[in-house]
Amino acid sequence: MQKKPNKTTMRSQIVKRVIICGLILLAGILGMLFMASLRTPPAEAKIEERALRVEVAQMQAEDVPVAITAYGEVKALNTVAIAPEVMGRITYVHPRLDVGEIIPANDILFRIDARDYQAAYDESVATVAQLQLTIKRLQKQQEIDTRRLKTLERNRDLAQSEFERVQTLFREHQVGTRSGVDRAEQAYNVAVDQADQMAQTVALYPIHIQEQQSRLTAARAGLTKTRADLARCGVRAPFAGRITMAAIEANQYVVPGQSVVTLTDDSLLEIHLALDSRDARQWLQFDDSSEAARNGWIGQLKPVDCRIYWTEDKSADGWAGRLHRVVKFEAQTRTLTVAVRVKTHSPQKDTSDSLPLVEGMFCEVTIPGRMLPQVYQIPRKAVTLDQTVYLSESSRLKTVPVNVVRYNSESAIVDQGLSDGDQVITTRLVDPLENSLLKITNIGTNEK
Repeated sequence: MQKKPNKTTMRSQIVKRVIICGLILLAGILGMLFMASLRTPPAEAKIEERALRVEVAQMQAEDVPVAITAYGEVKALNTVAIAPEVMGRITYVHPRLDVGEIIPANDILFRIDARDYQAAYDESVATVAQLQLTIKRLQKQQEIDTRRLKTLERNRDLAQSEFERVQTLFREHQVGTRSGVDRAEQAYNVAVDQADQMAQTVALYPIHIQEQQSRLTAARAGLTKTRADLARCGVRAPFAGRITMAAIEANQYVVPGQSVVTLTDDSLLEIHLALDSRDARQWLQFDDSSEAARNGWIGQLKPVDCRIYWTEDKSADGWAGRLHRVVKFEAQTRTLTVAVRVKTHSPQKDTSDSLPLVEGMFCEVTIPGRMLPQVYQIPRKAVTLDQTVYLSESSRLKTVPVNVVRYNSESAIVDQGLSDGDQVITTRLVDPLENSLLKITNIGTNEK
């Protein structure tokens, strides 16, 4: 049977273990302190404020013209649908009567068979000539019968004198016979009847001549119509233009009013622009004393020069146009439609390989408006959504509120909140800290 250790032995073993653990712990602490004493402490870092690199524009008040930008499609001002005015078969068609071809002014586009119309014209000429001869014959006959009337009236007077003489001799002096008196009376009556008939004939001549003159007037009107119909057999181009529709062939039968050709004049173009009615009223220049304003319509627009750019090539020089008139007011959309006219013989783009301004192009038009006195024009990106700008004051950022009276495509016009000499930060910043340090890389002026 094994002998159990006594309490004294157990206590001494515990003490030994505690001492050994303490020595090990002490050796670890001493080793750690020794290793720490061997490390060099790091240098203390200096905290420096980083500056924001920005560009600024120095403000100077100026008079700035307001420009309104709008978009519209180019349309030709004069487009004519050509239709024949007489019916018939087509005998000739212009050799270049195709869509897109340019036809000179007064060229014959097509010709209609003119034989029937030539015959009607010749008949009208003959009718007029016949009536003219009839009138001349009546006038000559009137002249002759007028002389005959004088002769018959003289015969009547002589027969009356003879009758009275024979009657007096027979009644008072019993000279002659009763039959002689009767023969004298009969001769007198015949002379009276002949004179009266000739007087009636002479009196009717003016009426007959007037009737023939009326018929001559009608015949001349018919001659004018047949001459016009004959001329209408050849349909000519009313102006130099471009064929935009051609639906006619040789030997085709056409009737009046049937549109067969459409001709477009590209020398004068128009662009209709829909403007916000408030912008138009505030910025466009109207003549309220014009006749249109006196008649209750919108006043006449001042014909200012505009710049036109094709939306597919805005980098080019563009074209010059002129504000012409107010077209209409749309109550539902609250827009005012204005027309800008362009003459294609005005200066075009400088590059010879560029396209001219033509019908169908969708363009951006800049219309100069009223002048804003003593305002500041800054880049649009320099204004925040809540209408504030960032200034550089003593190389520190400062936020100031401004009042923007108008936004243009690339700029904003400010009338309150800025002063001459202020340096507006034009670099786009996102939530910068107020009073941040700035480093200015470029100083410009108000952007035009």
